[in-house]
Amino acid sequence: MEWFTADAYGTSRLVFQRGLAALYLVAFLGAALQFRALIGERGMLPVPRYVERVPFRRAPSLFQLHYSDRFFACCAWTGCAVAVALLAGADGLLPLWGAMLLWLLPWALYLSIVNVGQTWYGFGWESLLLEVGFLAVFLGNDDVAPPILVLFLLRWVLFRVEFGAGLIKMRGDACWRELTCLYFHHETQPMPGPLSWFFHHLPKPLHRVEVAANHVTQLFVPFLLFAPQPVATGAACLMIVTQLWLVLSGNFAWLNWITIVLAVSAVDFSPWHTPTRYAPAPLWYEVLVIAVTSGLLALSYRPVRNLLSRRQVMNCSFDPLHLVNAYGAFGSVSRVRQEIVIEGTADPRPREDSEWLAYEFKGKPGDVRRWPRQFAPYHLRLDWLMWFAALSPAYARTWFGPLVERLLDEDRDTLRLLRHSPFPPGSPPTHIRARLYRYRYTTWRELRETGACWERTYVRDFLAPTKLAPPARRP
Repeated sequence: MEWFTADAYGTSRLVFQRGLAALYLVAFLGAALQFRALIGERGMLPVPRYVERVPFRRAPSLFQLHYSDRFFACCAWTGCAVAVALLAGADGLLPLWGAMLLWLLPWALYLSIVNVGQTWYGFGWESLLLEVGFLAVFLGNDDVAPPILVLFLLRWVLFRVEFGAGLIKMRGDACWRELTCLYFHHETQPMPGPLSWFFHHLPKPLHRVEVAANHVTQLFVPFLLFAPQPVATGAACLMIVTQLWLVLSGNFAWLNWITIVLAVSAVDFSPWHTPTRYAPAPLWYEVLVIAVTSGLLALSYRPVRNLLSRRQVMNCSFDPLHLVNAYGAFGSVSRVRQEIVIEGTADPRPREDSEWLAYEFKGKPGDVRRWPRQFAPYHLRLDWLMWFAALSPAYARTWFGPLVERLLDEDRDTLRLLRHSPFPPGSPPTHIRARLYRYRYTTWRELRETGACWERTYVRDFLAPTKLAPPARRP
């Protein structure tokens, strides 16, 4: 079938595949380095307990069949190795069916991780990586030109990501309609980056222009993805520029980068080079791609219904394989930033004059003089959940107690998730408390005078001084 492939998109596919492989590497690396404290056998939310109460059909995963920390680590590092191989172009050295199986492997491994990851993996970019990763299986390799149907499905995902985010803003917080959300967003976002302080202090008229431009990019430009070239390329490039602006202004794991990778798949590079001539696609491949496309379009019914609903939900997966999902971000924007500061003391019985020392996290604000760092596309899962916990204790109900217990117990894997523990090895605190503070960016004048980028004010206790329970009473 001559209509089945698009020779002009060979370069687009190449850049997309290498970018996706890099994001797979980041995702698997984060899983390998963080899982023991979060979901390991002795973690805050252990996988073995989860799979005991959740059946395979609701959360298909290799770890439903067997779990041990060693097996999880093996899967995560295998994912890293496969991602490196794909990044190096190993799929181009295999026959078409072999390349498809190679792309299927990281998708299946990461699906297994997400489906037992619980709260720690409840972010929209997890489902987005899986949905895009599944489509990459059918995009082909050097043997055949990219299938038009798969290229269309990639644009369909990009459309839902951008348009869904635009709709949730217009239906959500009034500040998006009033063009004032960026008066607060850079200060209150989950994990500020090194430039967020400067973005926050941009003139308010420019903030209003930013919001207006965002509405155009998310509510109108996505429709142009389905227009003829070069209009579709122009639309994709506008999205790429917008996402790079977001990369500079904050830390959003790989959300911005996978959106950029998706947009690259819509760019027509043929004006800059001569398209490659490919062999005809095998019949079995054409039949398989058509069948998968039909199935995914049928599954798209629920995301479309969600887009049209006044009760639109963000970041929702409609099937356990995460094949077609709903996306969106920042339907509401916090006006005030609150942070939980965890402190410990070595005093056997805390007193009013006890010395309390703070634990420092890698990404979330703590020490007011410590400037935020750039971590994205790497995802600091505990830091992100700490931001949610500061919004409402309900977000931390299942894991905050276990976190405190592991800090009191001087758990090595938990301490590795932190930037700094104030207690030397072998001398854990006797008690830990958590206090809620309001954080705000300092002004230019305050920054010059104090060297601090944050100013904080005590709000209330989040957790009263707590000590380790006797061994017989521990979970």
